[in-house]
Amino acid sequence: MKKEHTILPADPTDQEDFDVTLEAMDRAQRARLIRRTRMGLGLSQAEFASRFCVPVGTLRDWEQVRSTPPDFAVAYVKVIGRHPDEVAKAVA
Repeated sequence: MKKEHTILPADPTDQEDFDVTLEAMDRAQRARLIRRTRMGLGLSQAEFASRFCVPVGTLRDWEQVRSTPPDFAVAYVKVIGRHPDEVAKAVA
């Protein structure tokens, strides 16, 4: 098993802090993008999931960093952020 590279070391003065890996940072940024897109549209998780045909459980897992959204899902959310009405019409 290969060791991941730490990009943000834990604060030695904080016993609850931890190292952050590149993979963890990527997952957090993906979660933030999805959450900010949804919130920017003023939609609840259930509303966003229904409007854009994403299983609500999957959306929750992505936003809470329990699973990592694949690249195609990140691209889809970016398009939703730019053209929400057009995407909603396309998937209806």
